[in-house]
Amino acid sequence: MSLSVILQQMGVICILVAIGIYLQKKGVVDTLTSKKLSAIVVDVCNPALIMASILSGGITATHEDLLIAAGLGAAFYALLIILGFIIPRILRAAPDKRRFYNLMTVYTNTGFLGIPVARAILPANAILYVIVINIFYSLLFYTHGLTILGKGKNADASVKTKNPLLNVINPGTVMAILSLIVFWYKIELPPLVSNTIQYVGNATVFLSMALLGVSIARSKIAESVKDARIWGYVALRMILLPIVIVFVMKALSFDPVATLAMCLMAAVPVGNLPMIQAEKIGEDTTILSSGVAVTTVVSIGTITILTSIFSAWLLG
Repeated sequence: MSLSVILQQMGVICILVAIGIYLQKKGVVDTLTSKKLSAIVVDVCNPALIMASILSGGITATHEDLLIAAGLGAAFYALLIILGFIIPRILRAAPDKRRFYNLMTVYTNTGFLGIPVARAILPANAILYVIVINIFYSLLFYTHGLTILGKGKNADASVKTKNPLLNVINPGTVMAILSLIVFWYKIELPPLVSNTIQYVGNATVFLSMALLGVSIARSKIAESVKDARIWGYVALRMILLPIVIVFVMKALSFDPVATLAMCLMAAVPVGNLPMIQAEKIGEDTTILSSGVAVTTVVSIGTITILTSIFSAWLLG
């Protein structure tokens, strides 16, 4: 994909984010509206976009590619779990705050932001790797993620003892697995079903980017940018890690599209889910909310630069 195409697509995303900022400033989207729209995106539109990407007909990946994607996904999250313990110590975070940086390192915005951005700026086959990454995300967050968060002294005991495996079964995970089944067996859905999925999925990009704009407008970003640890996180997790992944995968002769997909998954900003979960159990969400705000704004530039440079290098 050419540099001009990536810049154009990221420019569109910036405009959509700006629309969200405008809607929040004008009072069109309040807290309740934002919450309900977020639920629609997470539970309806984003799952539909996953299936729509499979049904688009542009994917030429093979069964072997899917198995490779599963291996890469497992290796990716194994690395992140290790870095989740290392990065907070490099940043010299206080012992009682390290779990927040741990969560920020492992659980980034691979779905809400990653899926629509991948669909917009990467080759069609990249979505296969993105889907697999999001399946691993769901499986791990509601097991490993809640365990890390539950170590806080303020965590509600009822949340700690609740069976987290039940949360793994959600619309995003279910649709992702169904999409992989459709891909594996080359199932053709009836036009009525496939067209409906396409229409619902197409709403994802606008709604998700606009909601990111709303979130940015609401955040105390001026205060958050003063936190040196957040910038250390950006340098290590959102810039250095994607670069290392690209060079390692290039050296190991992985497919360029797979390499670009993993680069994007490593470059996306901090996700909202850890912050939402921390809020539920009465934890201080200052670090997480600052991380979401700063990294979301910064990612527009870092994702554009990284994908532009590496697309030119890997795809020619």
